[in-house]
Amino acid sequence: MYYLIHEKLTQCEKSERKADPAQYVVVLTKAEWAREKESFDMGIDIEHDTPVRTTKAEVNYDSLTGTFCIPNRSDLTQEEDTFSFALDEKGVVFIDDSGIAKALTEEIRRTKKWRLPSLERFMYDFLEQIVIRDRDMIEQFGKELDSVEEAIIADQDGLTLERVNEIRGEIRTLRVHYEQLLDFSQELEENENNFFKQENLRYFHLFSNRIERLRDSTKAVGDHTAQIRDIYKAHLDIKQNRIMTILTVVTTIFMPLTLIAGWYGMNFRYMPELDARWGYPAVIVISLLIVLGSLWFFKKKKWL
Repeated sequence: MYYLIHEKLTQCEKSERKADPAQYVVVLTKAEWAREKESFDMGIDIEHDTPVRTTKAEVNYDSLTGTFCIPNRSDLTQEEDTFSFALDEKGVVFIDDSGIAKALTEEIRRTKKWRLPSLERFMYDFLEQIVIRDRDMIEQFGKELDSVEEAIIADQDGLTLERVNEIRGEIRTLRVHYEQLLDFSQELEENENNFFKQENLRYFHLFSNRIERLRDSTKAVGDHTAQIRDIYKAHLDIKQNRIMTILTVVTTIFMPLTLIAGWYGMNFRYMPELDARWGYPAVIVISLLIVLGSLWFFKKKKWL
């Protein structure tokens, strides 16, 4: 797919790209790039055999090349979408078999209109499309964590930290992604080869600021997950302490009763209480007094 950067991103034919002096955007598959790379006069050969692991930009003698590694926003645990790019002062070429670069470019073509069209403005909008819904996603993570925290405080049965651990992993994925995007944007802003106009470098600075805010938001959510884990652990400790308190109280109450039962279970011949008419009722009354007295004592000490 070939586009020219006019007031709007305009789709064009291959021959029109060379005839029109406007800066261009091209989206090619790896096979198409292998056939057509010489026509872009960038003097580079992008390696496609090495798996793409990061989002990065590398400065070459007469071009800027690099890769994008974009987490799947529908499911951050799935494999990332990856593609490469090559850029100079005339335009940018995306080498992509995943379709994500084409989708992002088409969205820009459909929705954006520029007063001052430029390659810098296109790159800004392209990067913005990658993170356009991330603020809502991070806020949704925060709401989920608030719900989990409320459930812990309400002592709901069957509560686990499985979802919290999932959010923690997803947030970590986003934070690493933002750090890579921040490095990427700063590399563009550095403008080592002077591909970009000085007055347009502000676009990359704006994007860097936005990514820093998103990164800070992920850090806050990550800290929230850690707090919830601490709250959950403290809640479990409290429940265990309650159980131990009840067991201790029960044990303490029944210790004297066990002593009485053991004492009169010896059945010595000359134990006078064994022949006493009121012996059995007396033991019952004494046992009840021990139980009630112990309960009163524990209540007074606020152990129950």
